Amino acid sequence: MADPVCPESGHPMNRGIRPVTLSYKGLSANVEMPGWYCKHCGESIHSGKDMAVSDKALNRLKAEAEGLLLPETVRRIRKRLKLTQKEAGRIIGGGPNAFQKYETGETLVSKAITSALILLDKNPEDLEVLKSRAIDHHAAV
Repeated sequence: MADPVCPESGHPMNRGIRPVTLSYKGLSANVEMPGWYCKHCGESIHSGKDMAVSDKALNRLKAEAEGLLLPETVRRIRKRLKLTQKEAGRIIGGGPNAFQKYETGETLVSKAITSALILLDKNPEDLEVLKSRAIDHHAAV
């Protein structure tokens, strides 16, 4: 992509990173936001890849505010249960790519998945109940 021109000032924009503060329900986080920035007026343009940076940070704030599991906690519990990401998605829920998205912070973990993982973290032997249910359901389809 050629360097864009600022839609506000008409001046050339430069690629860079700027600090941005995100807020959600009284919590805030500072993010180093990549994008195209106008030196003249401060206007910015962000691609989808740029926005993924702020989306992940906002998901983390939402998880903290709503009492949902953070990506590193999801990963820790899944590994403790000795499940691959695909197995966890099939057995616990969310689908084959869900845990990859939860663990990277791309997708916010639901309250239902949070509750299931908290229970399984306390009682890992209960995973067998979900495994047998997943096998029974798969055989019935």
